[in-house]
Amino acid sequence: MRQWWRDAVLYQVYPRSLADSDGDGVGDLRGITERLDHIAALGADGIWLSPFYPSPWADGGYDVSDFRGVDPSLGTLADFDALVASAHMRDLRVMIDIVPNHTSEEHAWFRAALASPDAPERDLYVFRDGRGPDGSEPPTNWRSTFGGPAWTRVPDGQWYLHMFAPEQPDLNWGHERVREEFRDILRFWSDRGVDGFRIDVAYALVKDLDPLRDLVLVEGGRFEDIAANPDHPFLDRPEVHEVYRDWNRVLSAYDPPRATVAEVWLPGERRVLYTRPDELDQAFNFEFLLTPWDASAYREVIASSLADAERVGTVPTWVTENHDVVRVPSRLGLPSGTDLRRWLLSDGHDPEPDQDLGRARARALALLTLA
Repeated sequence: MRQWWRDAVLYQVYPRSLADSDGDGVGDLRGITERLDHIAALGADGIWLSPFYPSPWADGGYDVSDFRGVDPSLGTLADFDALVASAHMRDLRVMIDIVPNHTSEEHAWFRAALASPDAPERDLYVFRDGRGPDGSEPPTNWRSTFGGPAWTRVPDGQWYLHMFAPEQPDLNWGHERVREEFRDILRFWSDRGVDGFRIDVAYALVKDLDPLRDLVLVEGGRFEDIAANPDHPFLDRPEVHEVYRDWNRVLSAYDPPRATVAEVWLPGERRVLYTRPDELDQAFNFEFLLTPWDASAYREVIASSLADAERVGTVPTWVTENHDVVRVPSRLGLPSGTDLRRWLLSDGHDPEPDQDLGRARARALALLTLA
C-alpha cells in the first residue's frame, strides 16, 4: 500500500491566527474547523497544526505545560476531536506538532524539579553544578539558539539546560521515564485519530553529558557548527536514532501507521539518515527552502536531495514556508546576492524586499515544488 504522505501537500496552520470563532481576538480550534472547506478547496491533502497545547506562550506554544491537553484560549479536547472528525470527512489528514526536546517551565515535572534538589523529577531534566569556586559560572559555554548562555541558575545554586528560551528547560532523554512518557503521548493522540506527527528539534534530543565539554564555537550559524564537529555533544547524536526506532515501533502498530516528519536542520547526507526504513518517514528539506533564486542553484539542490533520499529508500520532503522563516514573497523579493541566512537573522531585515517581484517568484516556486 502506498503511504499517503509520499505525494501529499500539507497546509500548516498556526491555531492562534487562522480564524477566531468566538470574537475574543484569538484564533481557535473551532475557527479552524469552520475553514476546512477552504483548505480542502485549495487542493491540500492535510493540515499540520502548530502547538495547541496548554502553554504560557513564551515561544509561540512551543513551550508546552501539558502534552495531553488543549490550551483554554484555543478550545477543548472535544473541539479537537470535532476538528479531526470534520477534517477526515473532507479527506484531509491531520498532523500535529510534538515537542519532545523540552517542556515549559510551568510543566508539572519542572515545578516539582525546582521544589527540591532531591526531587526525582530533577533527573528528568539536565541539572548540573556550575563552574568556579562558588559555582557561579555556567557548566559549559553552550549557547542558546535564542542567544545567551544555554544554562540558567536556580535558587539552590544548580543550573539547568535550555537550548532555547530559559522558559523551555531541556528534557533528559537518557531517562527511561521521559522515553515512556512520550510513547504514551504518541499513543494518546494517535488514539484520538491524528494521522501523524511533526517532530520539533528532532535532531537535538539526546545530549552527551558525561563528561560535559565546551564547544569550539564557530561563527556563522548551526550548519557550519554541525558540519565541523561530527561528535557534537547535543546536535545529531547517534543515540537519537534509537529514539526514533522506538517511536517507529509504537506508531507502526496503528492501521494505517501514523506518519512522522522531522525538523532536522542538517546537510542532506545526514538529514536522510532520520528517514531510514525503521525510523521516521520524512525530514524537512530546509536546503530547498534556503536556496537563492537561481535556476542552477535549484537544479543542484533538487538533484542532491533526490540522490540523498534514494540512498535510504524514501522521497524528499520539499519545504517552502514555515513558522520560523519569512514568507516566500519577501524572501524571493530580495536583491540578487543577498545572504538569506544572514538576512533572516538580521534586525529589521535590511534590505527591503520587492514584494511584487517576490509574489511572481512565489507562484513560480509553487509550480516548481508541486512538479
